[in-house]
Order: sequence, then structure tokens, then C-alpha cells
Amino acid sequence: MTDNGQEDQDHLVAVVGMAGRFPGAPDVERFWENLLAARETITVLPDRADPAHPEFVPAYGVLDGVGDFDAAYFGLSAHDALITDPQQRLLLECAHEALERAGHCGVDRPVTGVYVGTGGNGYAEAVRARLHEMPFVDEWRVRQATAPDFAATRIAYHLDLTGPAMTVQSACSTSLVSVHLAVQALLNGECDLAVAGGATVVPHLPAMRYTPGGIVAADGHCRAFDADSDGTVSASAVGVVVLRPLAEALADGDHVHAVIRGSAVNNDGRHKAGFTAPSVVGQAEVIRTAHEVAGIDPHEVGYVEAHGTGTALGDPVEVAALTRAFGSGEGREAPCLIGSVKSNIGHADAAAGVTGFIKAVLSVEHGVVPATLHYRSANPAVDFATSFFEVNAATRVWPTGGPRIAGVNALGVGGTNAHVVLAQAPHRGESAPATGHELLLVSGKTPAAAEAAADRLADHLAVHPGTHLGDAARTLQVGRTHHAHRRFAVASGTQDAVTVLRERATAAGTGALSDAELVFMYPGQGGQHIGMTAELYDGEPAFRRALDEVADAVAGSLGFDLREVLYPRTDTDRAAAAGRLATIEVGQPAVFAVQYATTRLLDSWGLRPSAVTGHSLGAYAAACAAGVFAPTDAIRLVAERGRLLGAVPAGAMAAVRLPEEEVLRLLPADITVGAVNGPGQCTVTGPAASVARLAQELIGRGLEARVLRIATAGHSPLVDPITQRFAEAIEALPRERPTLPVLSDTTGAWADADAVRTSGYWVRHMREPVRFGAALDTLFGAPDRVLVDVGPGRTLATLTRQHAAYDTKQSVVRLAPHPAEEASEKAVLLAGVGEMWARGAHPDFVALQGDGPRRRIALPTYPFERRHHLVPPTAPLPATAATPATSMASSASVAAVTAAGLPAAPPEVATARTDAVADAPGRASAPEYPPVLKAVLTAFGQALGYPDVDPRDGLFDLGGDSLTATKLAAWAGSTFHVTLKTSDVLRFQTPSAFAALIEERRFDAGAEPKENPAT
Repeated sequence: MTDNGQEDQDHLVAVVGMAGRFPGAPDVERFWENLLAARETITVLPDRADPAHPEFVPAYGVLDGVGDFDAAYFGLSAHDALITDPQQRLLLECAHEALERAGHCGVDRPVTGVYVGTGGNGYAEAVRARLHEMPFVDEWRVRQATAPDFAATRIAYHLDLTGPAMTVQSACSTSLVSVHLAVQALLNGECDLAVAGGATVVPHLPAMRYTPGGIVAADGHCRAFDADSDGTVSASAVGVVVLRPLAEALADGDHVHAVIRGSAVNNDGRHKAGFTAPSVVGQAEVIRTAHEVAGIDPHEVGYVEAHGTGTALGDPVEVAALTRAFGSGEGREAPCLIGSVKSNIGHADAAAGVTGFIKAVLSVEHGVVPATLHYRSANPAVDFATSFFEVNAATRVWPTGGPRIAGVNALGVGGTNAHVVLAQAPHRGESAPATGHELLLVSGKTPAAAEAAADRLADHLAVHPGTHLGDAARTLQVGRTHHAHRRFAVASGTQDAVTVLRERATAAGTGALSDAELVFMYPGQGGQHIGMTAELYDGEPAFRRALDEVADAVAGSLGFDLREVLYPRTDTDRAAAAGRLATIEVGQPAVFAVQYATTRLLDSWGLRPSAVTGHSLGAYAAACAAGVFAPTDAIRLVAERGRLLGAVPAGAMAAVRLPEEEVLRLLPADITVGAVNGPGQCTVTGPAASVARLAQELIGRGLEARVLRIATAGHSPLVDPITQRFAEAIEALPRERPTLPVLSDTTGAWADADAVRTSGYWVRHMREPVRFGAALDTLFGAPDRVLVDVGPGRTLATLTRQHAAYDTKQSVVRLAPHPAEEASEKAVLLAGVGEMWARGAHPDFVALQGDGPRRRIALPTYPFERRHHLVPPTAPLPATAATPATSMASSASVAAVTAAGLPAAPPEVATARTDAVADAPGRASAPEYPPVLKAVLTAFGQALGYPDVDPRDGLFDLGGDSLTATKLAAWAGSTFHVTLKTSDVLRFQTPSAFAALIEERRFDAGAEPKENPAT
């Protein structure tokens, strides 16, 4: 205990994530449902029954889709996926899912270790039996793809985990030993997060033979501890858990399913009858050691998930060992329940320990102990009479009233024993209430995956309406990998989120493959209105601090507090504030203040521009963002500019929807063009009466004209009398070289870094027409830019979309609602952040979430786009007895093992190719290629497993690697008698480029190819 009475958490480890595949259950949720419903999910295989051989047991714990895998997601070629052991493929997917469920699949996750193991399944032998059909596969490749040595390192490589990566092998106790080793690594500081578990996946079901007294049950049912037990049933399963030191998990808002209080591992040594026999001494010792490490009295344990195989020797020895370790039980208020998940799914060998561990974690978390099936009466060889254990034959609530503590036992053939003590997670406070709008993010490596991710999230929220939306937002923002194709939703509740996700209203991301280049655009006066940004001022501390900074700085020169105008509290105050805000003297500093505060808020969220531009008044906020003016100097300058403009004769401005040359022919002498916002978008400026009269005349002629809410004639000869005083005001201020490119709205070109510091630049800017249309022409020259209207209002976003050069593929983002729009300012701003993220920006989501406590919660995981990759068994089995086998494609052009229904290319490659073909009218659907290119296409297909490789497909895009390149170089050198290196293949990655290189080398060397290079 610590000084404050709290338990010392230094030796405690939290279970923060789980994932798995089990017979009859594709995930942990379904697994738990099956357990609570007391379902047996062992599959009876009637076609495997053979009357001539009744000793063969037609039952197995079957996993669905053992050959299915999303190779493209993990960057593997179809061929590599085909030869890789399905155990390792499913472990890889489950490790990814477990990290997602833990909320630690983002780029900033802690240093993560991997501790996993696999069972024997004969897949390597099946691959070797087909080597003659796979010309680009050698023995090293087979070993790399199937040896258990690489189970952990494969996960570490593909998921970019940099902690220790260790494969564990101890037979049936493998995966629980993995959990123990992961706990030790965390406590020793070897890693900060750990993935632990194991897999046994048998893709081609074996024929299980019953022998009296053996380990296989004759009737295909595992009856642990029961009088009728006669053995177990084999099963395939995969289980992975994510572990983290408890103190760190609690501090970081992780969801803690349960706490590992202690664990131990030992071996029986020679304290047993034989190598394969169990030992009471060894098992009892490992349990006692785990209790000592956990610091508990055995009487505190309410449930033990036993190894419980139902075998004649195993069950009696295990209960005897538990009884010896736990003692007499004198003084217990209730018996200790005991059970075995093997009665539900069978014995999953290397995955058995973690499967029982996951069951126990869920029992501790939910306070329910699932039934052990088929138990009717005690096995007479098991001495329950002298123990206080009771087989849990029916699902029931936790048997004790105190903290829930459970033990998990796993025993391996050969004598390696493991025991883990689990406890209920500590109580913790609720997350901060989710009272406002939240930004929910989903993404995929392909457009279809992104859509599927949105659908899965919507379905989850519909089924779980009580989900804390703030916690969901945090998990999706910081706990997931953000892929190229992105979708987002801004919502204020789960039902709102479901609606938005299903309507696809926010499907903005079209493939954020690189960092976004954000250009902040600051509009001029006209969009200001009472209460603008009030929601941000009240709810965002960074915004409030920035606005307070500039409001305080200008209060003396204005003679009043700008905040009283922006955020009036009473109706009387609102009326007075509205009148003030409509004046140029107040409107201009007010607009600058909210633009500066919005910029600082975005900056606090990690969203910083690569370049800036402004429209008239907005150029000052742009220059401030670029560091030309200090914020307090800039707002004083803007206020002085407003006062000077307010002193000129009464003026006005009007928008006219005509090209500049036509507008010029219509203007009277006292009106000039004040702005050209696009090819058909102009603003005229001059005396107020003349502008109003011109607007009416144009409307009368059927032309579109509108007087703007700007009570001055800026950018006209009327400002000439004030330019000298304005220049003096600028000269009195310090000015720095801009730290960002500044796009001039006077010229439409990038401003010279020295010129933008001069008073002449700003005098010219006030006097000459705004040429924002020309600035847009410059910005549209780089279509990958994301143009952000910083507001208030959405004037520049609208002008940008109305520009003749605008393309819907270009990104225009608004951050504020229109003055007449009834919308939450925070919702519109978050939607803008979502669009920037969708286009490749990298917001600081931790800062975006604010200071309130948020949790990581389990949400739907990535929607893998699986394809079937499975080498057929070496010997034929009845069709219904095994998962569908791959077809064997062998022809003059392709002599390689390929999977049935395998796509011609990874989804993202196929999509890009389809788009390219659509843009190439007249292209033949099946072109006849020159001999060398045809041979290269065949070789690529054989090496990568895609029978219809396109000449434009890239080696790495199809899942190739340097080893594949080495093989292709050797093949090409041998086939065409030319000198080629691996680096040549890596430089010329497409078949067309590689074929051209071969032709060039052949020409240089005068070499001739073999007669039939395509065979």
C-alpha cells in the first residue's frame, strides 16, 4: 500500500485490448455470446465418418475462412500470402485488431513488444509438395513463410512494432506462457505495451483417431471433469491480448478489461511418470508462486479457468494440484468455481491458454461465469471431496461479493506450466460529458474499405446508442492508423452520427497520399455579425486567449472593449453592438480579431498553413500569420486603417456578376472597379449614392448586382487623401520578413519577401483593386493545395468554388457558418478540420480533444478485404471436410499456384488501373504484347501470384520486395543472357520498364533469348 492508502500499482498489468477467432465466433464479442448461451461450437463432420474405420472421430473445432486474408493491406503479394502459414496470417490480422480495439493502432503508440506462438499444422509440407508448380519459390522462401520462428517478427515488421519480438513454443501452454513473458517484459521496462497470444490453425483437417485412454474423445465432445469424460476434441483458434502497465493505462484513459496481478511459469522436470505425463508437484508449485507474486490469499479467488482437457489423466492431476496449492479452503464463504472453455470449442493447442485467458478476463469484467458444458456428475478419479472446488455447470453470476479474482491454468505436454491471476479493474470516474459536437474519423486503404468502415461504425453506434461519443472520437482520432481514403462525421450524439455516416455527407477524402499543403485565405469585411465565434470564445481556451490578447491591445485606441461588441449579453447591448459592428471603424478590427484567434486555435491543434493570402482587409491577418506584423501591432494598424477609411467621403461597394471588361464599359466616372474575384465576379466602388444608383440600373437591365455591407469606398480614388497618414502608421511599426509565402491579392502573384515589409506595399494594397481571381489562378496551379477560408462567413470559399478554373477535385474548406446559417460554429469548424484531415493534414488530435478526460474504447476494427489464399492438401480429402482449396493454374503463360477467385491485383492497384483504362479509349481488352514483355508479364505473375499483371503495375504495388526483385533479375539474366542486378529491377519496377531494359541490354550485348521465353 502507498502512503495515501492506494494499492501500489507498480507490479500490476492491465489487459487493454483483445481479439481472436474461435470456432463459431469471428471475434471476441461473438465468442462471449456463445459462452453465455452455453453453446458448443465444435463442428460435426458427417462426411468424415467412415463405417469401416469407426475409430476416426468426425468432429473438430473448425474456424471459418482459415485461408482468407487481406494480403494487399499488409503489403504482401498474392503469392507470398499463399505460401505463408495461415496461423501467422491470422495472428497478424488479430494483432492488428487487438491494437485497434485497445486504441493503440496510431502512429504515436508506446514501444510495443510481441510474444506469440503457433502450433504444428503441416502447411509447410503442403507448400513443399507444390514447389514444382511455383518456379520462383525456393526452400528459404518456404521456411521464411512457414517456420514458427517468424511468427512474432512478422507481426513486428508489418505493424511497425519496435519492442522485443519473441516466438514462444511450449506446446499447449504456449499462449499463456506468452502472456507471462509479456508481463515480465512490461514490468522490466523492456517495452511499454505488449501483444501476447497464440494460434493453432489447421487448414486441412486431420483425421483424429480415438484410442481407449488416449486424448481424443470418442463421441466428439469434451466433458471436462465429468464422469463420462474420455478425452478432448481438437480445435483451431487464434487469440491475442494487448497488455500495459496498469498505472500508465489508467493515466492514459485506456479501457481496462481486467488486471493481471501476478503470473508464474515453471516445468515439472522429472516429477512425473513420463515426458508427456502431468505432475501434481509442478502444477501446484506454479499456482502457489503466481499467488505469491499476486499478493493474494487463495481464498480470494472465485473462479479458476482450468486446462480441463477431459482426459483420464489430465483432469485428476490438475484438480489435485489446485487443491494442494489452494489449501483446505477452511473459512471460505462459497466454493471456488472451476471450468474449462474446451467444453465449448475444443482444445486449441498453442492457442488454448490465451483462449481460456480471454474467457476469464471477460468473466472478471462482467461478473458472470459461463457454464462448463456436458458436466453431469463428477469424474470419480477427481478428488472433489477434499477440495472446495465446484465445477460450474451452468452460467451464473460471480460467486463472491468481494473484488472478483480469477486464476487461469495452462499445462503443456513436456511439462511447462503457466498460471495467471486476474483481478477486477479498479473503479474509475466517468469521462467528461460529451455535450457538444465530436469529430469521428474512419479510413481505408481503398475507397471500398473506407465506405465499409463507415458502415461498421454506424452499425455499432446504432446497436450501442449509449456509446460515449467523445470517447469514440478520441479512439478513432489517436488510436487508429489513418489510411489514404478517408471519411468523417461531425455529430452531437450517436443517432446523429449514425445518420451522417450512413448518408455519406462527409465523404471528402479521395486519397490523401501525401501531406496536405494548407493555404489559409482570410476574407475582408462583410461577413461580420453579432455573436460571431461566441461558441468558440466560450468553449475553446486557445481561441479565448488569442482574442483577449488583441482585444486588450486595441481597447485603448478604440475607446471600448471589442468583446462587448462581439459578444453582447442583453438585447439592448445587441442593438447597440450591431450598429457599431456595421461601421468600418469597428467592423475591421472585429474581423481581424476573430481571424487571428481562429488561426491561433488551429495552430494549437497542429494545423498550420504552408502559405497565406487575404482579400482586402484579410491581407492583414494573412501578414500577421506569416509573421510580418506582431498580433498586437496588427490589430492597432487595422483599427487605424478603419478610422482613416471612415473619414473619407461616404462610399459603398457593390458586387456585379460580369467580366471586368464589360463592367468597365458600364461605369460612370466616379465609380471604379474595386475587386476582380474571378472571370465573371467583380466589385465596384465609389460614392455611396452613385454605387446604389448603378446597382439599381444594372438590376433593371436584368443583370445581377448587389450592394455589399461595407460602408466605405476602399480600393478607389476616394482613399487618396489618407494614404500618407496610413503610410506613416505603418512606418511606425516593426515589420519582419514573412516566414511563410504571402500571395498578394493586389497582383495575384507571390509577394516579394522584402516588399511586403514596406509601407508602399500596403498603401498600394489599400488603393488598387483587389485581384483575388488572379490569386486563385495562381493557387489552382497546384491542384493538391487545400484552400481554407478562415472566415468569418464563407465568402472566399464561395468565390473559390464559383471561379471558372475551379475543379471539384480541388479542396476548398470553410471554417465558419454563414451569418444567416443556423449551425453550430464548433460543428462547422470541426467539419473543416475533418476535411483538412481527409485531404492529408495532420491535426494534433490530443490538443483538439481538450483537457477533459477521455477514454479509449473498443470500436469496430478495420474491414479487411480478404481473398482466398490456400495451398491444397498433399493428399485429397472429402470435399466437405476441409475449407475450399485453391485451384492450380498451369498454362503456357502461368505455371503457378493461385487462389480461387483471387483478384487480378490488389484492390487499390486494380482501381487505379480501371481508371487509367477508362481514360484510354480504343485500348484492346486483351492486347497482344511483344515476346519479351509477354515473358516478363508471365514472370511477374508467377513470382507475385497474379495471372493478369498489367504492364503498368509496380512491383511493390503488387506486394513484391527485394527478394522478389532478386529472383526476377536472376530469371531475366538466365532467360535472355543479359547481365541484370536486383537494383535494376528495383529501378525499373513495372513490367513495361523492365522489358524495355532487357531489350536495351540485349541490343548492347547482342544476346539472343531462349526459343520460348514465355514458358
